Amino acid sequence: MLEGRDWVGVNGAAQEVLSRLQVVAPNGLPQRYLDLLAFSDGGEGPLPIQPYNLCLDAAATVADAIESENHGQADLQGFLIFGSNGGGEYIAFDTRDVLPWPVVTIDMVAGGSSAEAIAPDFDVFLDQIGVEAASV
Repeated sequence: MLEGRDWVGVNGAAQEVLSRLQVVAPNGLPQRYLDLLAFSDGGEGPLPIQPYNLCLDAAATVADAIESENHGQADLQGFLIFGSNGGGEYIAFDTRDVLPWPVVTIDMVAGGSSAEAIAPDFDVFLDQIGVEAASV
């Protein structure tokens, strides 16, 4: 799935874990997101767009966060966090929007009000995973 790209992955998620995620998540999880988790249930790689790195959360971690309502942070309602940049920014689906959901970054301190779109949908975002930013 990410052949030829800079990606440090792990074994894919078990079908039971992916099924649990689909049950607890809002309807509309992108198939390519689920395919990525089936390929690599977590991992890390560069992005050529802000925030320049993706630390992909495991499917069970995402499901647990949904069940705990984003760890009780009310200002994150409407966002489905599926990773971070490893340095202070969440990477999430903005489920407040219509399908297909945009992918956004959220400053971990500022919360939901800081959400900024980085891709119009997961398909566009997936094409960026494992690709280094061009040198200036």
